[in-house]
Amino acid sequence: MNSRFSDPLVTTTRRRFLKKAGAATGSWLVLPGGVLRGQSRKPGDKLNVAFIGMGNQIQGHVGGILQLGHHVTALCDVDAGQLANSRQRHGEGVAKAALYADYRVLFDKEKSLDAVVIATPDHWHAPICRAAIQLGKHVYCEKPLTHTLGEARRLRELSRTSKGITQTGNQGSASGNLRRSMELIAADFFGPITEIHAWHPSHGWPSGVDRPAGSDPIPAGLDWDFWLGTAPARPFKSGIYHPVNWRGWYDFGSGSVGDFCCHAFNLPVRALALDYPEKIEISGTELGKESFAKACTVRYHFPARGTRGPVQLNFYTGGDMPPDDVTAALRNSSGNLPGTGCLLIGAKGQLQSGLWNSDCYIKLNGEKRFFGADNHPAAKEIAQSLPRVKGHLDEWVDACLGGPKVFSDFDFGGHLTEIGLAGVLALRLQQNIAWDGAQMQVPGMPAADRFIHCEERGKYL
Repeated sequence: MNSRFSDPLVTTTRRRFLKKAGAATGSWLVLPGGVLRGQSRKPGDKLNVAFIGMGNQIQGHVGGILQLGHHVTALCDVDAGQLANSRQRHGEGVAKAALYADYRVLFDKEKSLDAVVIATPDHWHAPICRAAIQLGKHVYCEKPLTHTLGEARRLRELSRTSKGITQTGNQGSASGNLRRSMELIAADFFGPITEIHAWHPSHGWPSGVDRPAGSDPIPAGLDWDFWLGTAPARPFKSGIYHPVNWRGWYDFGSGSVGDFCCHAFNLPVRALALDYPEKIEISGTELGKESFAKACTVRYHFPARGTRGPVQLNFYTGGDMPPDDVTAALRNSSGNLPGTGCLLIGAKGQLQSGLWNSDCYIKLNGEKRFFGADNHPAAKEIAQSLPRVKGHLDEWVDACLGGPKVFSDFDFGGHLTEIGLAGVLALRLQQNIAWDGAQMQVPGMPAADRFIHCEERGKYL
């Protein structure tokens, strides 16, 4: 396979995915001041970074690395058009970057490579992350961390032995508002939190449908079979899978739950120390299709743990919404219900953290409206106890240079992914399930295993 492309350079501007969502974070699992594996480097050193999967999401990361003064060593994609667009978008910043169609050739040739950023479709996350970790590279991978539950567990375990620094791309982790929310919850500001409601509107990718018949000509420069990679072979159809729409198809993505579980579940899982749900309930329309449900509700039931009681985490998408009585206070405060959100309900009050957990609007019982946490008199009395960082990508880069630990390493990001994908499993089985998260199985239902541990085509591994 030809491993390089050539194309003209044109300087353009970029738009970063996440402007400061507040100042940023550290982790419920991680304390400041520690040092990860990477001590041989120091602040001021320049990292050589490769980018794999050159769709829209990764462009902000390319721009971020350039803004931080590091080297873009290589760009990789099986679609020559994506590579050309990336070269045009970043101009001189990537003029010296080598272009590859095959991530294996990239890893073989770029001997000076320090770090990799991965933003391929989900079904390619785990294979490329594994390869990078085994080579001792630092790895930043977009969410959800993997495509299947089995991959998430294996990647978590592998990352614990990694010589490099790993970071999951749930950018809300870098929000000072998420950090502030954790401080308030830890101070029992809201009392025991028993339920969480997260919602997202209808999505734009295919949903509630099966694949269309027939095939279309494969665009010049796209290696369609390599794009399919580990997934079962299928004909190319224009505008159906690539780009972007892959997320709606179970062979490549996991719909809204996979897209947002590492965002919306981030704060509650950290702050409430949620382990694995013991039961998952689902409802929805057009569930039994090759693509994600047209609309659905997924309810995760977490058992009591330590001094914390049971917690129910609810996710709504495609038009399903929380009950009106649950969101009444939020609607009364703002005049309408935000299009997306994550509402945590405690015995003493409520917290609206937003779908990315980057907001912190609070209300105690008896108050008529929500306040920003910085403007709430009682909240002001609770001291800041957790560190802030400049940004999610910045935090990873700093850790690669020997700085403090990252907030959302693959162990934690993999745990979030497991929780989300357990809900996707119930949707694919089209029924409520009991879930043994530790053993990664639905007790008494071996038929579920084919979704937990999917077979891979090994041609491109």
